[in-house]
Amino acid sequence: MSEIVNTEQAQAWNGPEGTHWARNQDRWNAVNGGFNGPLLDAARITEGHRTLDLGCGTGQTTRLAALRAPRGSATGLDLSGPMLAEARACAEREGVGNATFIRGDAQTHPLEPGTFDSAISRYGVMFFADPEAAFGNVARSLRPGGRLAFVCPADAALNDWVTAMATLRDFLPVGDFGRPGLPGMFSLSAPDRVREILTAAGFSRIAVDEDQAYGTWGTDAEDAADFLLGTGPGRHLMQQADATSRTRAREALADHLRTHEAADGAVRLRSTSWLVTADRAHAAD
Repeated sequence: MSEIVNTEQAQAWNGPEGTHWARNQDRWNAVNGGFNGPLLDAARITEGHRTLDLGCGTGQTTRLAALRAPRGSATGLDLSGPMLAEARACAEREGVGNATFIRGDAQTHPLEPGTFDSAISRYGVMFFADPEAAFGNVARSLRPGGRLAFVCPADAALNDWVTAMATLRDFLPVGDFGRPGLPGMFSLSAPDRVREILTAAGFSRIAVDEDQAYGTWGTDAEDAADFLLGTGPGRHLMQQADATSRTRAREALADHLRTHEAADGAVRLRSTSWLVTADRAHAAD
């Protein structure tokens, strides 16, 4: 494994956050899976493609990319040991033999130049401490004309989970979830910033298109409230409050989420994201 320089994120994803995502991979796939089809279609993966999945987590998108390329392969790259262990176990259990997983930092990992036909990511590229270095490394790993496609959150106000968490302001020290620019969920929420980074990294034909999908966050409002409060941001907020405030916060969140219950009781929240595509520039581009 190469040197990891994104140490803050490495600590988080190999600690409680990574453990939480590994333990709840099915739930997170239910939340984010609505973007799988648009992402993989945008990557234009063919039967013989070699695909790199950035921040692959527990590897659902890696396995799906591998299934689209039976004569090719898919490689998942992530910082998180707990999540990669689940990714390997799932690939073995599902019989996806052309999916492999490596632990490494996309900013520094020694990716072989020109190895991949495409690079994808579902919510895995927002956490780079140095996005210019990471995307530059990825660009070099793609063949000339190779395709980049990723999904990242758009404006925080257009994401229902953020609106739900904002209902806790009377009880918990809720800050600004939507600050762009810093490593975190909304670091790439400004399209001009995305274009700037990718152009500097050596990409051309950059497109940033809005896409929306509804994800299932719980079997009912109570379940969804517990899940949201068990995420990294939720745990951080709850740890700063007394018992009474925690109880009231959970009640307020559940009340809000009841307005999102479907006919079967499940809570479905809208996620609004950017579907970003780009090509590794040819010399003449």
